[in-house]
Amino acid sequence: MRNPIRVFRVATIVGFLFPGVSGVAQTAPTALPATPAPAAAGAELKDAEGRPLRRASTGHITNYYEDKVGAYTLPDPLVLRDGRPVRDATTWFDQRRPEILKLYKTEIFGHVPATAPKVRWEVVEKNAPALGGAAMRQRIVGHFGGAPEGPAVNVMLYFPARAAGPVPLVLHITFGGDPLLAPSPAPVVAGAPSPKKSSDMGPVAEVLARGYAYAVLRYTEIQPDKAAGLTSGVIGQARGSDPAAPAADAWGTIGAWAWGLSRIMDYLETDPAIDAKRIALVGHSRLGKTVLWAGAADPRFALIFSSCAGEMGSALSRRDFGETVDDMAAGLSYQFAGNFKKYAGHWNEMPVDAHLLIALCAPRPVLVTAGSDDLWADPRGEFLALVAAGPVWRLLGQPDLGTTEMPALDRPVASGTLAYLEHTGPHAITSLDWETFFAFAGRYLRPRK
Repeated sequence: MRNPIRVFRVATIVGFLFPGVSGVAQTAPTALPATPAPAAAGAELKDAEGRPLRRASTGHITNYYEDKVGAYTLPDPLVLRDGRPVRDATTWFDQRRPEILKLYKTEIFGHVPATAPKVRWEVVEKNAPALGGAAMRQRIVGHFGGAPEGPAVNVMLYFPARAAGPVPLVLHITFGGDPLLAPSPAPVVAGAPSPKKSSDMGPVAEVLARGYAYAVLRYTEIQPDKAAGLTSGVIGQARGSDPAAPAADAWGTIGAWAWGLSRIMDYLETDPAIDAKRIALVGHSRLGKTVLWAGAADPRFALIFSSCAGEMGSALSRRDFGETVDDMAAGLSYQFAGNFKKYAGHWNEMPVDAHLLIALCAPRPVLVTAGSDDLWADPRGEFLALVAAGPVWRLLGQPDLGTTEMPALDRPVASGTLAYLEHTGPHAITSLDWETFFAFAGRYLRPRK
């Protein structure tokens, strides 16, 4: 039986993952008092650097210091639940991957119910000129359920005007509407601050110029992003008039959003203008979590680009840094299955962690990006999750991240099938992130010129 991966400090994680390899470089952390000074009534709790802290209902207080991360043990991606090692691709796909997927469905994101609504697709706009004639636009509407007044998702499709034959596509789930109504992210120069305003919008003209089609949707048209919305959207459609409380393993909003992306994929497979074997899935923040789960659950997506997904997405949950399971269970539990809440204060008892979510996408390419100002999402924890997922790619004959050393800011690591970038700046998808995506995706999706 293989020993579990034991982690005591960031600098020693690699020694356990890859014996004989030097640890991840880190800077000396600033000292932190064992307990932050009590805040006056009504005052905001802050750390020694003036950063806001949260006190969870479990009593846990936000940590932003590497020497306070503490010890944790990661589940080994290549050891079955019964302790047997995974030594070949057949065992991974037939046994280990299904058991990890089942754990995520039961304990974290929930199962899609048998009563999930059917989707009827309608093309309401076709071949409309856009971008000064450089693109052709379509609008398709997915109607959930049979009621005319039921929820519907609008998907805007942009095609290069001179596209020849089926083209690869970037499918982007966003917080906003049509990206042509908002400016693209400002250019980012290596070492310079990124734009202050957070953005998840895609640079449509650049996507099309690279030979891709672009599809964009607003996530809340699938399912409202609030606990009170669990009686509406596709979750409400699935529940119908049933007054019973959802089961502990019922889907939350992330599961519903991911399910919606798969239903869009169903439609895209019917469009002869799209090469459905070359579809990249893009999402930011909680939608970065969503695309990781969608890519894990649905292997039809060819490439996953997850931006700043953080806790319960691309960052290791057992690492006590930034947002924690406690924070999410307290304020965002509606995004998950009911079973998720029992892990508040018991992170090490979770049978999964971010590296296993990422590993479910193997051997397909995965890009994770982070922001240096976005400590809440734990950029280092996102990098370490990719490192810990790497053995699965190597087992399947694909190159992993290719390094165990945390890269410098604005220096992408993207030579393998796993890729990582920490841009200088905020919780956003920047132009540098998009440039990294184009270079990375171009090796796998190969759009025609």
